[in-house]
Amino acid sequence: MRSLLETRCFQWAIVAVIVVNAATLGAETSSVLTGHVGGLLHAVDRITLAVFAVEIGLRLYVHRGAFFKDPWNHFDTVVVVIALVPAAGPASILRALRILRALRLISAVPSMRRVVSALLEAIPGMVSIIGLLALVMYVSAVLATELFGETAPGHFAELPISLFTLFQMMTGDSWADITRQVMAERPWAWVFFIGYILTSTFVVLNLFIAVVVNAMDEQTTSTEEQHTDDRLTVMLSEIVRLHAKIDAVLAAQAVPAGSDRDRPEGHVEAGLSP
Repeated sequence: MRSLLETRCFQWAIVAVIVVNAATLGAETSSVLTGHVGGLLHAVDRITLAVFAVEIGLRLYVHRGAFFKDPWNHFDTVVVVIALVPAAGPASILRALRILRALRLISAVPSMRRVVSALLEAIPGMVSIIGLLALVMYVSAVLATELFGETAPGHFAELPISLFTLFQMMTGDSWADITRQVMAERPWAWVFFIGYILTSTFVVLNLFIAVVVNAMDEQTTSTEEQHTDDRLTVMLSEIVRLHAKIDAVLAAQAVPAGSDRDRPEGHVEAGLSP
């Protein structure tokens, strides 16, 4: 059973089932498709759910206690259990969570797992960057409220409104229109807005990319190092086994010192003569 679960064909079959299930759940949102083939879509959904449940059961049977040591197994189990809960009454909202089964594609594809693992490892660095970005936005929002509150009250009347406006400008949405509206009365306002855009968008946000790329690089490097260590371990075990065979052959060919086979025949006869 372990060999079956680890075969590439079985893994790709599970990936295919996940893709089919995601397509089925998307098709169920169409009233036209539901009206024509709603029964078929529901049947496919039930079958794929049964396949997921059987797969989780087989993995639990094979790995037993080790099954719960892998966080990805926890994720798969939670997704399948949510789908098994009857979506009726108070639990009707769980029906909408069926689409979470499509996220199983992350755990089924190793490359996606590495990307998510890199993102999780980058969280500590991202928290510091988020704090820096929040500080920049707060200081800028206070300044914008004081400077442009009367000029553009629709965007900078109060601190919460200014924070939302600056967040909108940070994403690049209508920042030029807002800047021109303020510059109509405050021509020097471009200094503030360009400085804010450069700081928040081109510096702080790009730090996110740097942290994530660095984490992904470390994840790839650690994986390659693990493969190299595994190969070295195999080579060392082979070398040890060859040394043991060589020592055994040499020991079998060695002749004990002082044996009669090493003595000349004349010497033996001389020793027997009176």
